[in-house]
Amino acid sequence: MHPREQTIFALSSGRPPSAIAIVRVSGPLAKAALEALAGGVPQPRMATRVLLQDCEGQGIDDAILLWFPGPASATGEDVAEFHIHGSRAVQAALFAALSKLVNVRPAEPGEFTRRAFENGKLDLTEAEALDDLIHADTDRQRRQALRQLQGLLGDKARDWRKRIIEAQALIEAGIDFSDEGDVPAELIAPALATIKALLREIEETLAAQGRSERLRDGLTVAISGPPNVGKSTLINLLARREVAIVSPHAGTTRDVIEVQLDLDGYPVTVIDTAGIRDTEDPVEQEGVRRARSRAAESDLVLWVTDGEHKTGRNEMTNPAAVVWAVRNKIDLDSVDGRAGAGAKIEPGQGATFQISAAQGVGISELVVALGAFARDYFGSEEDSLIGRERQRRLLHETADGLRRCLAVAGQGDELAAEELRVASQALGRLLGRIDVEDILDKIFREFCIGK
Repeated sequence: MHPREQTIFALSSGRPPSAIAIVRVSGPLAKAALEALAGGVPQPRMATRVLLQDCEGQGIDDAILLWFPGPASATGEDVAEFHIHGSRAVQAALFAALSKLVNVRPAEPGEFTRRAFENGKLDLTEAEALDDLIHADTDRQRRQALRQLQGLLGDKARDWRKRIIEAQALIEAGIDFSDEGDVPAELIAPALATIKALLREIEETLAAQGRSERLRDGLTVAISGPPNVGKSTLINLLARREVAIVSPHAGTTRDVIEVQLDLDGYPVTVIDTAGIRDTEDPVEQEGVRRARSRAAESDLVLWVTDGEHKTGRNEMTNPAAVVWAVRNKIDLDSVDGRAGAGAKIEPGQGATFQISAAQGVGISELVVALGAFARDYFGSEEDSLIGRERQRRLLHETADGLRRCLAVAGQGDELAAEELRVASQALGRLLGRIDVEDILDKIFREFCIGK
């Protein structure tokens, strides 16, 4: 039996131990699994309490069963759910009993969702949104994934593809009736009008999204600068815990330290790097190399200096990076330690902050500014349609095909029809309906087992 025709099972709730664990079974033998372990099949969608027993008649657990006959189930197949007590021993006993059934096997990562996709329960954009929702760490990630899961992009893409196919049919009809005088012109004109309107809608969608697909991975902020200027103290303040060793000795931080923050719902990764300086120590040299590399790859660099270390931005390996100047230790510059605290914007330059990490002065202003930067970076989240770079790329391919169609419309209807076919295929790949086997393997492998 082909693996896709076999019946699969997996834990679909959190890792044990837990009060209750849910084990799902999906496939043509889900009903047989219920009969073998529960002695019968409960009424569809009606919770039923049953004593589960293995093939030797030994009790497994006092459980609750649910039965979802296909196609009215999450995967489109017959699905059984075992709600058991969430100990490792009970789960292991149930798994062992299921594994002894012929053509019943443990599920691969993402296999439940892939079967739902293949059975038309959701398109590829919704499957990606489900994965994003499972892995959402912040509220804004959750809200964006939920909008995607509700089919906003998929519904749009299906409508766009339908209209492209209708325009393509008109153009091809004009080709078929090319000897009928004014018939082709009557068909081509409304087709081109449809294409222009479609192109305008897709371009507006692409322009309005900003970097919304980057919300999955979050914003990366590197704290960089010379040694001994308070970078580790700053990241400890931002993290609100001791994540980096603070020492008066230069070169203490030698590796890259990462902290995940939630700033007003935006996911932000803050990186503490080694102090950038010339050194003979080979270990510190490697730390400096990594610091330069991570700073160059970051979305924003906080370049920290103090009264003694005024190394400028010319130390950066990426002159195009967004850099904010953060002058630390202002408590040493004034009597009360608060003179100049906060931020100011200099014409033609990035933000400049005056802080005292040791006393917490100016930190709140810096955090607010980071939140505002994240909001501007990701763009408006309302009505956000694009959740992944793959989706943006395929929408660009669709728009390019429509532009080429309009450009060649006067040169030959066959060329215009071919460009529409290319645009339609790009939307088909977006939805996961054509020529996407390698993409499907990559996407569904990223899911957890049981989903």
